[in-house]
Amino acid sequence: MNEKTTGSEALMLALRDEGVKTIFGYPGGSIMPVYDALYDYTRGEKKAFNHILVRHEQAATHAAEGYARVSGEVGVALVTSGPGATNTLTGVADAMLDSTPIVVIAGQVPISALGTDAFQEVDLVGLAQPISKWSYQIRHAEDIAWAVSRAFYIARSGRPGPVVLDFPKNAQTEQVEYKAQKVDFVRSYVAYPPLEHTAVVQAAELINQAKRPLALVGQGVELGNAQDELIAFLEKADIPAGRTMLGLSALPSNHPLNVGMLGMHGNYAVNLKEQECDVLIAIGMRFSDRVTGNLKTYAKQAKVIHLDIDKSEIDKNVKTDVAVVANCKESLPAITALLQKTTHSEWRQSFLPLDEEERRRVIEPAIHPQSGPLLMGEVVNAVAEATLGDAVLVTDVGQNQLFATRYFSYPKKRSICTSGGLGTMGYGMPAAIGATFGAPLRTVVCFMGDGGFQMNIQELGTIMEQQSPVKMILLNNHYLGNVRQWQDMFWKRRKSFTKMLNPCYEAIAQGYGISYEAVTDRSELAAKVQKMLSTPGPFILECAIKEDDDVLPMTPPGMNVNDMMLSLNEN
Repeated sequence: MNEKTTGSEALMLALRDEGVKTIFGYPGGSIMPVYDALYDYTRGEKKAFNHILVRHEQAATHAAEGYARVSGEVGVALVTSGPGATNTLTGVADAMLDSTPIVVIAGQVPISALGTDAFQEVDLVGLAQPISKWSYQIRHAEDIAWAVSRAFYIARSGRPGPVVLDFPKNAQTEQVEYKAQKVDFVRSYVAYPPLEHTAVVQAAELINQAKRPLALVGQGVELGNAQDELIAFLEKADIPAGRTMLGLSALPSNHPLNVGMLGMHGNYAVNLKEQECDVLIAIGMRFSDRVTGNLKTYAKQAKVIHLDIDKSEIDKNVKTDVAVVANCKESLPAITALLQKTTHSEWRQSFLPLDEEERRRVIEPAIHPQSGPLLMGEVVNAVAEATLGDAVLVTDVGQNQLFATRYFSYPKKRSICTSGGLGTMGYGMPAAIGATFGAPLRTVVCFMGDGGFQMNIQELGTIMEQQSPVKMILLNNHYLGNVRQWQDMFWKRRKSFTKMLNPCYEAIAQGYGISYEAVTDRSELAAKVQKMLSTPGPFILECAIKEDDDVLPMTPPGMNVNDMMLSLNEN
């Protein structure tokens, strides 16, 4: 007979059994028994976990996301009840929309006090249910082993996503005989749909007949660890491929079949060619409105093949001719085996004049300006060149995100962390912290605007305490830049509350003991980027950016993808 232990220690044992190594958290009254148990599991003979004390619970979830995105493991956040739990919900929603596997464990008042409006009581399960894969209240200690194993299985399997466990205080203190459980099946939850051979044959036939095929590569390729299978598929049939923002590192930037980034601020050629291809192959992507533009006119000329593990994505936005519902690590090689070895040289060559036009009119002026104030594109390009393609890119949300994703390079897998579906300002800094723990041997660079930097600025305290080696590039234009750009373009230049009065970031860096440099002239840029990268530990590089630096190309909202503008004069 096993010795009995508390529910709190049972949680430690269950997390250890799931292979958890790092926990991002913030203690409080309703989770205090767990933190007391955690004390022994972060030191001495029992040491199993590295606990990172964040400065805000939202940051715990974003850090867990960053950790998950670069490591391929499940991120874990541990918080208290009430506001501690509700503060995590932005991160839970962010993880849900971006298919990021995290488990959030939150304290709760004892079940005897539920429904009494007890101090810091909130219906977390009810709040989290619509924005998570699963939310569950562990009401008794005997349920801990099962609930934790089920939570991790649901979070990491199939289409990944967030799971929320509500942990009442009575379950934390009850005695229980811990026995490990392994959940690898949930009734009515089909994590990995069986591959249908008929759909594979139909997809291969369409691709073999295609004269102008185009692949749209999403994050599902990385989530399925199918990067190698993707390359084999593309190369056999000589298919050019565009990548979504979240899927940028699913195909190396320098691969000859890579034709750029999809979407509103993506690359010119691939967006226009979506309206010319005869077969469109979507792989692990969800046809976001930021990719498709006006759905009424999107790719109407093409036969559409959609490969996705989640059946709910099929026909949700774009009508599919052939749906292959399975893990792309399984479906891609099955289709590849039936493909004819072919070339589409003329089709691929047709991208080049459009690429050259974008390079001449947009890219070169953005990354190699001859005069004037510093531009975001040239800063991103300088960092990308200096890191030699080895870095993990983390961004906040806004113009910094759009410039960074466009001008960074991704020769390696799992090299981007950014908030796609929810577009969460304040994501960047905590996600970068998580990334340094998820990929400790890689350089982590984080681009932020002055707006997003301040949304979770308290996490400089976490960076200070952990000496987390985040290289923070602050692109400071004294505006909420993306909103300002839209105001200029669509709201008659009425800049309603987008101008920002900013603090002295050098003084803030000094207060946190973080190395700092400012760049006000492009002649200083290369040297100060090198100093940032060669300085051990965290670093803030503040760059004084042109106030009205605009992200181009751009497809105006609601317009057709082939209405993409290369200059604002086309508006």
